[in-house]
Amino acid sequence: MTPPEPFTIAIPDTTLNRIREKVVKYTWHEMPDDGGWSYGTNLEYMKELCRYWSESYDWRVHEAALNRFKHFRTPVDGIDIHFIHEKGSGPHAKPLVISHGWPGSVSEFQQVIEPLAHPERFGGDINDSFHVVAPSLPGFGFSGKPPRPIGPRKIAEIFASLMTETLGYKNFVAQGGDWGSAISSWLGYDHAPPCQGIHLNMMSMRHSDGAQTEEEETWATRTAEVFEQEAGYNYEQSTKPQTLSYAMMDSPVGVAAWFIEKFNTWSDTKGDDIESVYTKDELLTNIMIYLVTDTFNTATWIYYGRRKEGGRKMPAGAKRVEVPVAAAIFPAEFMPWPPRSYAKRMYNIARWTEMPRGGHFAAMEEPNLLTEDIRAFARNLR
Repeated sequence: MTPPEPFTIAIPDTTLNRIREKVVKYTWHEMPDDGGWSYGTNLEYMKELCRYWSESYDWRVHEAALNRFKHFRTPVDGIDIHFIHEKGSGPHAKPLVISHGWPGSVSEFQQVIEPLAHPERFGGDINDSFHVVAPSLPGFGFSGKPPRPIGPRKIAEIFASLMTETLGYKNFVAQGGDWGSAISSWLGYDHAPPCQGIHLNMMSMRHSDGAQTEEEETWATRTAEVFEQEAGYNYEQSTKPQTLSYAMMDSPVGVAAWFIEKFNTWSDTKGDDIESVYTKDELLTNIMIYLVTDTFNTATWIYYGRRKEGGRKMPAGAKRVEVPVAAAIFPAEFMPWPPRSYAKRMYNIARWTEMPRGGHFAAMEEPNLLTEDIRAFARNLR
């Protein structure tokens, strides 16, 4: 087996200049004057963001910040997988694979990697340390591009191989939100052991039998209403992603608007003040990762891949995920968590934490709350 090769993010100036030029030359259009954010990404905010992007944003600063971690690339099942690997301080550090989602990237984890790996540096107990592995999903960011769409179950197989065969860990814990929650669920379902437990900050999977109680029916109705309002991107990316790609691969502003809408709607913002949660630099660095790697197109393929794998439902008659499962429920998560009774039919729920604040992008929004909940869950696995 080929050992992982060290990897350094080093984007050519020509790529950065090309992106900036397109931002500067973008031709603005109209938006209804009563819109705010109700029609989609707000026009005035996009103009403000793009002025900052072209005049003040410095990719090199954030490239250096990402490079402070140890990066690697290695082929797994024919795809070059990029990952950050931060080994923990403690003598009994527990391997942890954390998986991002869409429209996220490994940049989401910048505030949690070091506290998870080195808790003693942040006022914590060294015995809570993890060997943190944060991969870029296949087709996303600095990972290679699959030749055709693959879904979260296949990605779970790739990540299980990365953890056990490539890195040699006999067992590990998995964590994720968004697509990471589906990947982690399949790790617990298909790859236990060595997967010893999973920690989820979103529940994206569904039981094949559907809702069973009045409380669950109420939740299912509410979820369908939310999906009706929010899932336009999902329908397009899971059915005709190639058509969308022709516009997006040519427009940095288009990609930014497509993503910014989600970060605004899915986060625990004060009203529609997206910068009550994120800085422009945080938003732009995540966007830039897609742009500098030309991966907007292949990152959408996971939606198509899941549909080909059978969708979000667990297989009919399937057993539940029997490894211990932690649910971290952030109140502004756009996709409502089901009642505990529903979750327990799918997962061996060992921890159920209702957070005081935070939304979909938990590692960015509330890194301390997420970190401490992962630590507390893992203590009971030892």
